[in-house]
Amino acid sequence: MNIQLADVTLHIDQTLERQRRTQIEDALRAIEGVVSVHNPDERPHLSVVGYNPDKTSSTVILSTVTGQGVDAELIGL
Repeated sequence: MNIQLADVTLHIDQTLERQRRTQIEDALRAIEGVVSVHNPDERPHLSVVGYNPDKTSSTVILSTVTGQGVDAELIGL
């Protein structure tokens, strides 16, 4: 079985407390196709989300975050 994976990096504009960031991480993990979410305490404005592009998209990931009332955008590295 060959599963394709992609990563997307999100910049969250607000400074959120750890509990709020955990809620957002949980919402992202609930998306079918998301395989990992990394939002380190030392870089709380950045989240890296690993996902299967056959199951979801970066647009769905971004809309999930903004749907939580958070200002965010996709960034390229």
